[in-house]
Amino acid sequence: MWKTFFSALVLSICLMVPSVHAVTPDEVLDDPVLEQRARALSAELRCMVCQNQSIDDSDAPLAKDLRVLVRERLVAGDSDKQVIDYLVSRYGEFVLLKPRLAWHTILLWAAGPISLVAGMTAIVVTLRGRSKRLQAEAGSAQTKLSAEEERRLKALLEKTD
Repeated sequence: MWKTFFSALVLSICLMVPSVHAVTPDEVLDDPVLEQRARALSAELRCMVCQNQSIDDSDAPLAKDLRVLVRERLVAGDSDKQVIDYLVSRYGEFVLLKPRLAWHTILLWAAGPISLVAGMTAIVVTLRGRSKRLQAEAGSAQTKLSAEEERRLKALLEKTD
């Protein structure tokens, strides 16, 4: 009981703690609007070292360099789109956590729905095949009994009554 209580307590405390960002105080911009934009952009950009974290969450040196670069571009007056375009031109589409929908990313975007449809189709085909096989087995099991088998069956049924 105490283990369950302690586990629940630790879990609830962990859920209450806000997410920790890797942004250091020396990176934070003085203008709160620009800082908010920088945080929003950093959350959309992939850390090239960690690959499954945004640069806002990563402690990798490259992520820090990218956060600083984003802030420099914002201070220089670039729009959010210009900052993203600059980073994509420099590092490729991989830098985006959510890739853009374009002709070269169609397969990436379509892979999920295609896999779902293929899986559902495979399940339906398998179930139909199994159903037909079971019906065929049931049909072959219902063949006529020989005279001897019918006599034995009748005898067995009379004994049970």
